[in-house]
Amino acid sequence: MIRKVLGLVPDEFAPLTPKLLAVITLQALCQAVAYLLLIPVLEALFDDDLGRAEVWVLLMVAAVAGVAIFSYLQASTGLRMAVGMQRGLQTRIGDHLNALPLGWFETHSAGPLSRLAVENVREIQGAVAYLIAKVLSSILVPLAVAVGMLFIDWRIALTMLLAAPVLFVVNNLANLAYSRSDAQVHAAASEADSRVVEFAQAQPVLRAFGAVGAGNRALEAALHRQRSASSRMLFASVPGLIVFSLFVQAVFLVLAYIVVSRATGGAISAAAAIALIAVSSRFIEPLNQAALLGTGLRGAAAAIDRVTELLAEPMLPEATAAVTPGAPSVVFDNVSFGYRPGEPVVSELTFSVPAGTTTAIVGPSGAGKTTLLRLAARFYDTDSGRVVVGEHDVRDQPSATLLDQLSLVFQNVYLFNRSVADNIRIGKPDATDAEVWQAAEAARVDEIVERLPDGLNTAVGEGGAALSGGERQRVSIARALLKDAPIVLLDEATSALDPHSEAVVVRGVHQLTRDKTVIVVAHRLATIAHADQILFLDGGRIVERGTHTELLAAGGRYADFWNERSRASGWRLEPAAV
Repeated sequence: MIRKVLGLVPDEFAPLTPKLLAVITLQALCQAVAYLLLIPVLEALFDDDLGRAEVWVLLMVAAVAGVAIFSYLQASTGLRMAVGMQRGLQTRIGDHLNALPLGWFETHSAGPLSRLAVENVREIQGAVAYLIAKVLSSILVPLAVAVGMLFIDWRIALTMLLAAPVLFVVNNLANLAYSRSDAQVHAAASEADSRVVEFAQAQPVLRAFGAVGAGNRALEAALHRQRSASSRMLFASVPGLIVFSLFVQAVFLVLAYIVVSRATGGAISAAAAIALIAVSSRFIEPLNQAALLGTGLRGAAAAIDRVTELLAEPMLPEATAAVTPGAPSVVFDNVSFGYRPGEPVVSELTFSVPAGTTTAIVGPSGAGKTTLLRLAARFYDTDSGRVVVGEHDVRDQPSATLLDQLSLVFQNVYLFNRSVADNIRIGKPDATDAEVWQAAEAARVDEIVERLPDGLNTAVGEGGAALSGGERQRVSIARALLKDAPIVLLDEATSALDPHSEAVVVRGVHQLTRDKTVIVVAHRLATIAHADQILFLDGGRIVERGTHTELLAAGGRYADFWNERSRASGWRLEPAAV
């Protein structure tokens, strides 16, 4: 476990590792020496040789002073490494999550990730701050006492040394039951965390259907499973702790028996016997401490395994060589891709979007339209073929270079629990207030902020809960306008908006896409009709392509789609006849 913990120490703090191990070792040696010096001190006192006793006492004081000095150095070094590890490890986790393909997040919820990044990192931090020192001391002190006893009484020393592997085996057996229980507790706690987050975020839906309080069966069941798993872990760990403690006490009884036998046989003096029993109790104390530290040790080891497992998840390979983007065009060259092996979403797609043109992608739900936008932004790597953006394969471009060329507006808009201005400024972090306001006006966000108490500085709530769907979409368009990238990937999200919001968002889209290269997953007929190229997708393949006029004249799938949408646009509700 210790090797795993130290392996996670950030590079800038790695040079402190030898110092930490050295001061822990010196602290343990000083403590063992202080224990062993009890023997000559007591012998001198029983012999009424105060001069000799004073010498041994001074040596003991020096050893105790060494314990204090090295304990301080250990604490300061451990805390410094722990603070650095928390910052470094959470940064590593964040960077790693940022580089994982989006498909990974579809099978991993926010609850376990939050638990891992906060609670598990805190457990690892505690291991560096104090647990490593306590664990090593509980091993080194008894070992040093046993080695020192070789120069005093080899029988006692041999008993101490033989007890070590027995106690090691007993402790490992106790670990097995705990490890199984800990995995169950973590799984149950992660599910409970996810359900609590879900409970907080979905209050309108839960209340509408009476699924709050005792009516929320999913949350109740998750909390019940967490309680049950915690109880099982308690019952699994306590027997092992008790058995280990009994073995430790048995070792002390054997040591005491040997000392008493040696004293009654006249081999050692009464003073030596008392001193040896005292030293034997000091030998046992760190072993008892090791038993008490076992739970924390095993918890930290499990946390390390979970963090290590996350950091081992394969990332999208990152290009390191700098490239200079060419013309803002997009090319799909024989691209095939599936979110799961053997289940392709798009197959052998080939098309190009020349610079300054608009390509509309239409087709039935599940045809792979949004997937194309994600592949262009390299949210995933293709299974075969290549995607070229700015005249370079997306895999050959550093992420920052690729994303600098793209403005993305998707259907599902997420706003951070910060101000409206902060959410817009994500498009260009160094933008001035004037630039932010200009983008807000262009996307008609100014209409929104007029009614907000603090204008652009009003917090929008978690996920943008304080704004409507259309208002959130306007903020997302303002982000893209502020970024002003040459290529726009647009998944139009106007189908679920009211007429006024739709009209406002459409004006913002027109402003955003002016003189840009655009790939749009089209829902609005006006967008489709004015596109330079239309691709009709079905089953992950392009079944028709051409301009609006050409495809209507062909009378195929696109013509049927257009006619159906045209009829639907004229639907209206009529009052029921009485």
